[in-house]
Amino acid sequence: MFKNLTVYRVGPEWSATPEQIEDGLAAARFAECGATQPQSAGWVAPRGTEHGPLVESIGGQWLLTLMVERKALPSAVVKRRTDEMAQQVEHSTGRKPGKKQTKELKEQAVLELLPMAFTKRSTLKVWIDAKQRLLMIDASSPARAGEVVTQLIKSLDGLTLTQLQTTESASVAMSDWLLTGEPPASFSVDRECELKSEDEMKSVVRYARHPLDIDEVRQHIATGKRPTRLALTWQGRVSFVLTETGQIKKIDFLDVVFEGRPSRDSKDDAFDADAAIATGELVQLIPELIDALGGELLLVAPPAVASTGDGARAFTAA
Repeated sequence: MFKNLTVYRVGPEWSATPEQIEDGLAAARFAECGATQPQSAGWVAPRGTEHGPLVESIGGQWLLTLMVERKALPSAVVKRRTDEMAQQVEHSTGRKPGKKQTKELKEQAVLELLPMAFTKRSTLKVWIDAKQRLLMIDASSPARAGEVVTQLIKSLDGLTLTQLQTTESASVAMSDWLLTGEPPASFSVDRECELKSEDEMKSVVRYARHPLDIDEVRQHIATGKRPTRLALTWQGRVSFVLTETGQIKKIDFLDVVFEGRPSRDSKDDAFDADAAIATGELVQLIPELIDALGGELLLVAPPAVASTGDGARAFTAA
C-alpha cells in the first residue's frame, strides 16, 4: 500500500477525531483543473469511491489521500507558439518583441494552450498514527511531501508538523554497521550498497546482489568513502534501502508477512487487509529504525515542515 514515506512529528497541541478531520478536509475536496488552471489539488476518498469518506480508520490508523492533477504542457510546444506570436508581432510592427513583450507573449501562449493540454493525475497517501503522534506521507521526494504538508496545514486547524530528525546521521550509522558487521538488533544487512567519497572527485562505488561483509567494502570506508545507500531487512519481514539522508526506499513486504492473510471477498476487504498489514508492519519498523539511528532528536525551535538542519538528519521513508 505504501511505497514512499516521509515521517513527521505531530505537534503536542493538536488533537482531532477522524470526524473532525473529515470536516476539515471536506472543504477542500478534489476538483479537476479549470480550462486555464495548470494544477489542482484536493482530497479524495482513500478507497477510491466517488463521494466516499475522506478519512478511513483501519485498526486505529487513519488514512487520507490527496489527489493532484497537472496539465502537461511541453516547453517545446509553448516555445513554438510563442515564436509564432512573436513573428506575427514583428510582421505587423516591423520590429522584434523585446524581453518584456516576449515574456508577455509566452504567458499568453500558455493560457491559450492550457485548455488543450492533457492532464496527469497522481495520488499521495497520508497515514496518521494518532497513538504515536506520527504522520507519514507517501511521497517520492521532499518537494512532493511538502505539497501534502501545505494542503494539510490549510485543511486542519491547529496542525503543526516537524520533520522527524535523529541524533545520528544515517551515513555514520551505516558506516559503523558495515565496518563492524554488526547491524542493530532486528535488522540485517542485505546485498546492495553505494559508497561515495567526500572529496572533490565524488567517486562512487556501487554493489548490487553482492556480499558486503568483505575487506574491500571496509577498505573503501577506511579511505574516506561513506555509505549513501544500504539495503536492509527488518525482522525478516520488510526489506528496504536506507539512504544517507535517512530515507527509506524500495520498501518490500516479504512473503512471511502475508502468511495467514484472510481471504479478500471484495474490494473493500482487500483495502482493509492491505492497510492493516502495511501499517501493522511499518508502525513497528519505523520506531526501531529511529532507535537504530540514535533516537529522535527533540528540537526546541518552532515547528518546521520542510527544512533539515546540518548534523542531525531528517528521518524520511521514500
